[in-house]
Amino acid sequence: MDRDAADRLRDFKEVDTGFTADEAVAEAKRCLQCKKPLCIAGCPVNIDIPAFIKEIAEGYFKNAAAVIKKDNMLPAVCGRVCPQETQCQGACILSKKGYPISIGYLERFAADNAAEEETPEKAEPTGKHVAVVGSGPAGLTAAAELSRMGHAVTVFESLHEAGGVLMYGIPAFRLPKDIVQKDIAAVEALGAEIKTNHIAGRSVPVAELLSYDAVFLGTGAGLPYFMGIEGENLPGVYSANEYLTRINLMGADRFPAQDTPVKLGLKVVVVGGGNVAMDAARVARRTGADVTLMYRRSEKDMPARLDEVRHAKEEGVHFMTETNPVKFLGENNAVSGVEAVKMQLGDAGADGRSTFSVIGGSNFTVPADVVVVAIGQGPNPLLLRMLPGLTLNKNGSIAVDENGKTSIPNVYAGGDAATGAATVILSMGTAKKAAKAIDAALRGA
Repeated sequence: MDRDAADRLRDFKEVDTGFTADEAVAEAKRCLQCKKPLCIAGCPVNIDIPAFIKEIAEGYFKNAAAVIKKDNMLPAVCGRVCPQETQCQGACILSKKGYPISIGYLERFAADNAAEEETPEKAEPTGKHVAVVGSGPAGLTAAAELSRMGHAVTVFESLHEAGGVLMYGIPAFRLPKDIVQKDIAAVEALGAEIKTNHIAGRSVPVAELLSYDAVFLGTGAGLPYFMGIEGENLPGVYSANEYLTRINLMGADRFPAQDTPVKLGLKVVVVGGGNVAMDAARVARRTGADVTLMYRRSEKDMPARLDEVRHAKEEGVHFMTETNPVKFLGENNAVSGVEAVKMQLGDAGADGRSTFSVIGGSNFTVPADVVVVAIGQGPNPLLLRMLPGLTLNKNGSIAVDENGKTSIPNVYAGGDAATGAATVILSMGTAKKAAKAIDAALRGA
């Protein structure tokens, strides 16, 4: 159940309160326990979904969490931010006759209500030591899997807190930070050592990194994309990456009580239509701004989850669709507005979304003292450029085979660094594959 929009705009507390125990048990009992469960195939990390749902239906919440953690060490996170509607729930047979099982809500419930959990079993120590670069979803998953396999694991994180995009990119009202830290603690309980404030390639030299028995690169997609239009360098124009990091991780909305500043605008324009754009818009609303979300296609073309669009609307974000910026206007050395044009939509393109073209002479201006550009991001290039012999794809992502192996011996990669910007659970799926391949290589299989 969602909190009232007027109340939730006053804080960064979680919007969705989740299932009660009675609701979770009732929902779990709807599961058909299919002999050939399509939901498992729809999950990128192949959780035994019917098994954990059965445990909930019988009231064994701790057992349900244990089943999930055999395949996913971040269940509280995934239960909140995974796009279940297009993955496990989308494959649920009940969706053909009505409503699919609310798998995401049940996963979240199991994780939140497992009481004291036991640390999953680990294999005997192998004597091998693996370096993991990055502590986002991919890095944490690789660290958890490799630790369970008996390898010593050291995770290098450049920021002052572990969690990657889970901490700096997703706002607390969608993913509470204590929930992230609980899942991180579970990974550490397996034996993984996480070293924050360690920049691989700088404070951790490349030679030292490559001296490990194997390396997993989970450096994410921290390079923001911009539009290449006039005015992008004006003060008050932020990438979504910078804007969300300053507020989510560094408390910039509480400056000067917190050290990191950010400009809190009265009129904010957010450019984009994905989940990150919704996050930025909803954060800006919580800082007291009047917020306009500008998107070049129609609302139905937005890649954001439907719940995120609904929440943004409930919280008063104005949607200006079929509109695209052409220039950011400045006054007194700061952004003062957005010059935009209207777009003519055409037939659906190869990606299923509408094609578009500019309507000539449709230029108009929207006032803005802060602009947040949320049109995507690419792999962080800092370390990748320092690794000799590392092959990259045209988009700057790391070239890997089906098991995450790179062009450098004993170096593997996964998550957004290898796939480009994707979902949390897809990043975790690639990391699981890479961890399995690393384990096989270290054992000489």
